[in-house]
Amino acid sequence: MPGIYMNLLARITSTHAPTATLLVRLMVGAVFLSEGIQKFLFPAEVGAGRFAKIGLPSPEFLGPFVGTFEMACGALVLAGLLTRLAAVPLLTIMAVAIYSTKIPILWKSGFWKMAHEARTDFSMVMGALFLLVVGAGAWSLDAWLNKRSGSSRGERT
Repeated sequence: MPGIYMNLLARITSTHAPTATLLVRLMVGAVFLSEGIQKFLFPAEVGAGRFAKIGLPSPEFLGPFVGTFEMACGALVLAGLLTRLAAVPLLTIMAVAIYSTKIPILWKSGFWKMAHEARTDFSMVMGALFLLVVGAGAWSLDAWLNKRSGSSRGERT
């Protein structure tokens, strides 16, 4: 059984992405970490109050819940730890954000207004998708873990 978990960990942490991937991680991780913190600092504006305004259910629960995921996954992306796994909840958050805020702008005000309002959302989606596909890159805890687990199995990395 431990072999299965080690193989899964190796698959999640594997990366052949270039060192410059760090720049994408810094962008995605810092934005999500910052947005998560702000959901606690300014709940009326960007947390539960904002969620209530756009009609999401249980905003007093959802605000801190989403904020916690944004902080935790943003920090994981910044560190390059379990980056592929952390990208999945971030993509889910972005899908809900686009559906609940940008699609209504599209219907009400048209494509160009929506495109302007969605520029950060689009950047975060593309950055998170990039990290999901290529992994955290050479300067990451994922690369270190992968190298370490390969060495402990007697493999060359």
